[in-house]
Amino acid sequence: MDAELSDEQNEIRRTLRELLLKRCGPEEVRAAVRTAAGYDEALWALLAERLGLPGLAVEARYGGVGCGPTEAALACEETGRVLLPSPLLATAALVAPLIAALGTEAQRARLLPSLASGELTGALVLPGGHLTAALGLTGACDGQWAGGGRAGGIQARPDSGGEGWRLYGEAAQVLDGHSAGLLLVAARAGGYARGRTLLFALRPRPARGVTRTRLTTLDETRSQARIELRDAAAELLGPAGEDADVPGALARLSGGVAAAVAAEAVGAAGRVLERTVEYVCSREQFGRPIGSFQAVKHRLADIHVVVQAARSAAYYAAWAAGSQPSEAAGGLALAQALEAQRMAAAAAVQLHGGVGVTWEHDVQLYFKRAASDELLFGPVHRLRERAAERAGLFAAGDEREAVAL
Repeated sequence: MDAELSDEQNEIRRTLRELLLKRCGPEEVRAAVRTAAGYDEALWALLAERLGLPGLAVEARYGGVGCGPTEAALACEETGRVLLPSPLLATAALVAPLIAALGTEAQRARLLPSLASGELTGALVLPGGHLTAALGLTGACDGQWAGGGRAGGIQARPDSGGEGWRLYGEAAQVLDGHSAGLLLVAARAGGYARGRTLLFALRPRPARGVTRTRLTTLDETRSQARIELRDAAAELLGPAGEDADVPGALARLSGGVAAAVAAEAVGAAGRVLERTVEYVCSREQFGRPIGSFQAVKHRLADIHVVVQAARSAAYYAAWAAGSQPSEAAGGLALAQALEAQRMAAAAAVQLHGGVGVTWEHDVQLYFKRAASDELLFGPVHRLRERAAERAGLFAAGDEREAVAL
């Protein structure tokens, strides 16, 4: 692993930071989350046109930039710094890679160029909102999260004409589901005894039987929706007559997704720590800046170390996702980043005093992002437990205990 970023990677970071500094301040973020889409569509189009952000990890032959997980993580770190409301995670980290992995050549040629250009946004619809379980970050990759039969979830049955599929059921906590132009729906087909999990592509606007409701969330910068499907027509993702390994594809995707979310969390943690340092250097008490007090110095120094360690873990997870996908680095990096983000946000609220939790101040936005991310992508202890299981640590411990007995 080369720990030094290349010139191209540094340029991606620099260009994106400069653009977001001009176009995505706190007031712009507040205005964007109140729009119908939940994000600034003009800024999204600009990011797609100038930087190719939605297609950063899409192959060049489909209109993408052709970069890897490391470049995607660097971009996510910069968007996390400003809490950018955008469909980047859902479109670029979830939907596009799944289409590239499971779709037919015709489906890839039809959908990926539109996703890479930012013209089309996507959302992954999972029953119960079990994203981390489906990715194998907090549970086994066995497809049980999809429900089916008596377990509920989303059901799929072949159309009476034999050319398509019909979907029934609902899912909540779908990232950017209310505004996405393309839904990838995980559904169970084949009944209760012989059920299997399949992915279906669905265009919600022209389709009938699709109801989308934007949810009220703690963190407004990360939109979520409830999707209800009632006899909705959908297209099977992949060759007809073949059962794609959906749980396996999601498991292979887990490292890149975990690295992207970890990088976002590290970016947010680093920025809120910077704001806190700026505040304690200017806020005076007893005739001197509160940042000069030893207790404040020590606390901020401890958090700085935690954030830097989480950043290193996120970078390593991004590298591992591109070269060693079987590693459990993604889950560990995500756990460490979520913990660092929570610590940095909590310290910021406390050191800002009462003003830190008021709606007028920006610190509360970072605090809500930290709390929401742990609910969506955690909990931290399950991420670490699952990583230990994948690394075989528990099995080794059980064997040693058996030998001792």
